[in-house]
Amino acid sequence: MEQPNTPTSTIRQPGQVLGSIGSISPEDLARSKQIVDTLKASFSAKVVGQENLRTSLLVALMVGGHVLLESVPGLAKTTAAQTLAESISATFKRIQCTPDLLPSDIIGTQLYDYSKGQFKTELGPVHSNFVLLDEINRSSAKTQSAMLEAMQEKQTSIAGQVYKLPQPFIVLATQNPVEQEGTYELPEAQLDRFLLKEILAYPTVVEEVEILRRIDSGVLTAPTEPTTVTPADILFLQTLLGKVYADDSIKNYIVNIVNATRNASTVIDPNVAKYIQYGASPRASITFQQVSRAIALLEGRDHVIPEDVQKLRYSILRHRIILNFEAVADQVHSEVIIDAIFGAIKTP
Repeated sequence: MEQPNTPTSTIRQPGQVLGSIGSISPEDLARSKQIVDTLKASFSAKVVGQENLRTSLLVALMVGGHVLLESVPGLAKTTAAQTLAESISATFKRIQCTPDLLPSDIIGTQLYDYSKGQFKTELGPVHSNFVLLDEINRSSAKTQSAMLEAMQEKQTSIAGQVYKLPQPFIVLATQNPVEQEGTYELPEAQLDRFLLKEILAYPTVVEEVEILRRIDSGVLTAPTEPTTVTPADILFLQTLLGKVYADDSIKNYIVNIVNATRNASTVIDPNVAKYIQYGASPRASITFQQVSRAIALLEGRDHVIPEDVQKLRYSILRHRIILNFEAVADQVHSEVIIDAIFGAIKTP
């Protein structure tokens, strides 16, 4: 799809203070770049292509959010999550969702220990740094609710006792768009709790040949090489994120974009706007600001530029703009509407 027009904004120079919420020292910026570059290299060593997925996972790590993936099986979702977890010496668990999966299978439960004559708590697989929730739409609404509560509150409650989840904590939930029989679709209000929604495409011919080469060489089955990055480094990036400068013009740009999803007929062609049933909530504005700051750090900058806002626009809005039945009938996708809105809103 076409990218928005190139912005003509004034670039803030590193170290220049313009009323920011916190300045970043050159040393911290250099440390941030080193951490990010190490994670990128580790990811690319095991996963071929999938640059959007890599960016989304790194952004989610820095923001402390979660990612919803829609793709057919076999596109390296498990490999990507496991590689990133191993790169920072973090724990990783994979949960295969089925209709009979119970909330206790995810968050944990209490078991009676006959040898001691008392109950003991067994924490569930959600108590990990990285959790791959495979085919989330195959689990019941009750199980989905338990998982989403853990994602939002960063804690679980078992028999009245609260257990904090480890930090960093990221959930990668997947949906299979091919087979819908026996599935429970996530409600729109719950979809909004995911920071990003990525749709993975098939690899190119060149990338698929490279996958075969790496299988033959044993790279894909070999353990991920340990790196110098630790969970403490990820927490450092999360702290640094709040110091990335976002000018008021950027904030106004974000709010104008999100507001346009709610009043689209006044901004874009009414023939396109008619496909929107509900626009994005204020959570979208918050997400845009957090994600654009994370993108700036990924690029080695201490300030946000309009391109940072635009980079993951589909991932931020595609599950927050709710389309009506007419859009489904006419096969109009949310990306078309997102492009129309970004093309109509003036870039600072």
